[in-house]
Amino acid sequence: MKVTVNGINVYYIDEGEGENILLLHGWGANIQTMIPIHNILKNNARVIVLDLPGFGESELPKEPWNSYDYADFVKKFIDKLNINRIILFGHSHGGRISIILASQYRDLIKKVILIDSAGIKPKRNLKYYIKIYSFKFLKKLYILFTQGKDKKDKLEKFYKKFGSTDYKESEGVMRQTMVKVINDDLKKLLKDIKVPTLLIWGDKDEETPLYMGKIMEREIQDSGLVVLENAGHYSYVDSFGKFKAVIESFLKEDFI
Repeated sequence: MKVTVNGINVYYIDEGEGENILLLHGWGANIQTMIPIHNILKNNARVIVLDLPGFGESELPKEPWNSYDYADFVKKFIDKLNINRIILFGHSHGGRISIILASQYRDLIKKVILIDSAGIKPKRNLKYYIKIYSFKFLKKLYILFTQGKDKKDKLEKFYKKFGSTDYKESEGVMRQTMVKVINDDLKKLLKDIKVPTLLIWGDKDEETPLYMGKIMEREIQDSGLVVLENAGHYSYVDSFGKFKAVIESFLKEDFI
């Protein structure tokens, strides 16, 4: 299905009956990456999954967004569907959005499940800064010694060759959006989340390491952290059986 929200056409799936559950995917992902969770829930609840703007079959934002812009859009999407009470699942970037919504709309959000969530600015060590300054120095050399006069074109070629995988795969407005969202530090909002919150983390997650989940558990009043062993950033895929048991237990009272 498709719906227009704030002039942006977005694709979504809406299946099942019962409690309203919204699944929000991570950066660079789409509806398909949330289907394993969707399939667990759809026989016991109304499950909604959408391609966030800029991903999957949904249109791009009209300008670079930050995490708050995404949260505002999702709130308008929820309103468009006339939903007044909802359970949120957020994986990675979807967790950022869920944190903002849960901290701002306590009457709307019933429960939150954060899976390997982003939202905490990572710790920076000496190795990181050496890498960053080396990258910047390499960029200057590339621009200086690469043939051609167009600096913008040189930068584009440089980032496609040496940038991160996510950066190389992003285009135009989404590249600028990525820079904005990864710099959003949402730690200050965690104390404002008052609804029951389940944190699920892979102990081998290298993109949003486990220490971030422990910070969230400490800062969110009514929260609990479940660590899935030998699971990475997509912990719900790597340890699907345990993940299924955990969320079914957490949502037992909400199912039909």
